[in-house]
Amino acid sequence: MATTAKAAKKSVKKLLTRDEVATNDTWDLSSLYPDSEAWEKDFKKLAKKEEGFDKFRGTLAKGAKELLACLKFDSEVDRLGEKLGVYAFLRTTEDQANDESQRRMARFQAVASKLAQAASYIAPEIQAIPGKRLQELMDDPVLKGYRLVLERMTRYKKYTLGKKEERILAMQSEMAGAAGKAFRQLLDADMKFGTVKNENGEEQELTNSTLMEFLLSPDRKVRKKAFEQYYAQFEGHENTLAATLSGSIQKDVYYAKVRGYDSARGQALYADNIPESVYDNLINSVHNHLPAVHRYFELRRRKMKLKDIRHYDTYVPILSNVKTKHTWDQAVEVIMNAMIPLGPEYCDVLHDGLTKARWCDRYPNAGKQSGAFSCGSFDAAPFILMNYKPDVLDDVFTLAHEAGHSMHSYYSSKSQPYQYYNYVIFVAEVASTFNEQLLSQHLQENANTDLERAYLINRDIDAIRGTIIRQTMFAEFEKITHAMCEAGEPLTSKSLQEVYQGLLERYFGPDFVIDPQLKLECLRIPHFYRAFYVYKYATGLSAAIALSMRVLNGGKAELDDYLSFLKGGCSKYPLDLLRDAGVDMESPKPVDMALSHFESLVDQLDDLL
Repeated sequence: MATTAKAAKKSVKKLLTRDEVATNDTWDLSSLYPDSEAWEKDFKKLAKKEEGFDKFRGTLAKGAKELLACLKFDSEVDRLGEKLGVYAFLRTTEDQANDESQRRMARFQAVASKLAQAASYIAPEIQAIPGKRLQELMDDPVLKGYRLVLERMTRYKKYTLGKKEERILAMQSEMAGAAGKAFRQLLDADMKFGTVKNENGEEQELTNSTLMEFLLSPDRKVRKKAFEQYYAQFEGHENTLAATLSGSIQKDVYYAKVRGYDSARGQALYADNIPESVYDNLINSVHNHLPAVHRYFELRRRKMKLKDIRHYDTYVPILSNVKTKHTWDQAVEVIMNAMIPLGPEYCDVLHDGLTKARWCDRYPNAGKQSGAFSCGSFDAAPFILMNYKPDVLDDVFTLAHEAGHSMHSYYSSKSQPYQYYNYVIFVAEVASTFNEQLLSQHLQENANTDLERAYLINRDIDAIRGTIIRQTMFAEFEKITHAMCEAGEPLTSKSLQEVYQGLLERYFGPDFVIDPQLKLECLRIPHFYRAFYVYKYATGLSAAIALSMRVLNGGKAELDDYLSFLKGGCSKYPLDLLRDAGVDMESPKPVDMALSHFESLVDQLDDLL
């Protein structure tokens, strides 16, 4: 009996530990720092910068040169802090149980908090300059490179508190992130999900990273087992997770109220100068097109020959007998072929980054942060974290997506000064999903059979559903729960799940079977700890569909417009950058066009099947 148990234990597929991962499969962070000793040297320099802020205090209204000196010093400190912070952050994502990495990040955050406190007088002092005098300073040629910085800073005048209050708020930065940090530690390090037998009868570890592999299994019993076993952990921790989410929402509401905003959502959208009508137009447009989404679920149920359809049936391709496999090198090759319309410079830089320059940390390992992201900075390569799986076609699209972010970072850092290079999320999601559109178009054009084309169209439908429909549902959840908090309604495990249950019923439709565990999903979404972020995925894909069609059907002018958009950084507000590129997001038309495209794809899939 003991021998059999040992044999079974040996057959379980386990993730490699970080030190077992091949060097070529990891990112090369040397463009940030060659080693931890070099980081330590710069960290000591950064820590000493705190005292440098005092010499500018009380001088900012004297003249343009004095104001410029302060702004340049602040920018230099921020630039060094970015480099140090990115390195520390990326090291924590490699293995979140690594104590040295966690301590490095904590030390950086402590110093960053002190620096924020030291610099907290700058905005209030500038905003206190009388309007006429401030205009004189801003018109001085000496400040030309910081004019937009000053304009954006003075926009916040009515929401900025006194020096003492701003210092107090700056001192709260570490505390404000406690809920999100606790959530990530629980999700990525402490929660264990056991093992599940895959469709081949092999015991495989169930993790945040491998869950999707199980949900893509053609065997419904495997999907059901993984779904139920995964959510059993959330059921066991639901009160803790509800408390961390509630704490994060309360933090958002607190800061909005303290500063005098009408709502937490209003504060979140103000930074990008986005009218709340853009957010509401998105939700309304999606609501209007939900019958088509419900029709798609019924098509999926029929074609999969299911008696009923449940959440764990919505990720596996309808044509589950169509197998795809892309090694890392094959994925890079197909992505590069898809990117040809963006020109040789774009393609050469990206190809080098994904191969020789080692921008990307490729595969899952024990303790590694789940999901994927791109992390760009001004002074280093734009790094990509992946948990790449060769048998999952979506991972090829994810790599193209993150590559879009990274090339956006590459172009903006090469084309803009530091203070204007760091583009905002609203436009970032355009660059990433634009790449997905090119990849999808390329794969469909090169499909060998109708079944292969149907498989790809099915994937396209699910991408739109996941990026526009699903993210809008998340955005509506954020809108409702923050409004509840602002109205003084308690945010408990029960109330949060009741809101989510109502949204599930609306978005999935009357004929969809909603398992009782599914409402726990609201407790496992990392983006909820960065409120009013997810709607940008939906608006981003809508803009990307319009812009990709414009580039593919256009010529040099349309391509130049798009590349200029990538080079724009934050040199303009996001809606203006997009208008220059050729799409107006204040109109509901881009979202309606994307959802009409969704309906057309559903019709095509029905015909092909």
